[in-house]
Amino acid sequence: MLAILASHQHLLAYVRQVLSSVAMLALIVVVFAPLEALFPVRKAKLFHPGWSIDLGWYFVNALVPVLLLGPPTALIAWAVNAALPASFTGAAAQLPLWARMVLAMIVGEFGFYWGHRWSHEWPLLWRFHAVHHSAEHVGFLINNRAHPVDIVFTRLCGLALLYASGLASPVGPNPTLIPALVVFVGSLWSFFIHANVRWRLGPLEEVLSSPAFHHWHHTREDHKDHNYASMLPVFDRLFGTFHLPEAWPSAYGTDTYMPPTVTGQLLQPFAPPKAAGVETSAK
Repeated sequence: MLAILASHQHLLAYVRQVLSSVAMLALIVVVFAPLEALFPVRKAKLFHPGWSIDLGWYFVNALVPVLLLGPPTALIAWAVNAALPASFTGAAAQLPLWARMVLAMIVGEFGFYWGHRWSHEWPLLWRFHAVHHSAEHVGFLINNRAHPVDIVFTRLCGLALLYASGLASPVGPNPTLIPALVVFVGSLWSFFIHANVRWRLGPLEEVLSSPAFHHWHHTREDHKDHNYASMLPVFDRLFGTFHLPEAWPSAYGTDTYMPPTVTGQLLQPFAPPKAAGVETSAK
């Protein structure tokens, strides 16, 4: 009886997650589809070539990374809590929530920047990250065209720093609040910077990433070297990877081979490089 009850609870939790993902997708489409129609970088239909792949990846990544992130995040959190003195990790816990959140966005972004950059520079990681760059049309929905392994790695790079700095803690009330907020805010902003929207932020583009900033990261010509920050371009300025001309990119995508289906793209990074006959580096 207990086993049946537990299985029903897991099923209900899964159904709630699916329904939540559908509701979030509907909200995202309602917000961004009209903006892309009114202010496009390039004219494109909502059901552009590749839209079904983007949609498939949306649901894969609405369900899978959450499951994969749990165990390693918990391990990192408890390892940091055991290894570092409470006087160090506890200092940040004394700050007001708003101050912790601001610092967490900055510290987390530093980790996300390097996780993203390594995903371009290390051939093994690029095999997974190439899925995201396979899109030849950049729009809000390709935010979720990404391999779960790629998402988990990049997020862990940021979350590990949150726990190491004490801005997040495995103990106390609401231990997952700060990490969850950082990921949630970053995910929402990521839909904006991927959008096919001809918006510039003027002087604010030095502070906040914009669609123009991130579209130049997706250009076919030089995506390897530029604009790794998801929200704070100051890190690209600091590490010499900032690139933002007045024009917009002429073409998107990558020369790395990627199958034209979600299943194929999910399995492609695990194929032997020579047997698959594909390029495995961002170069």
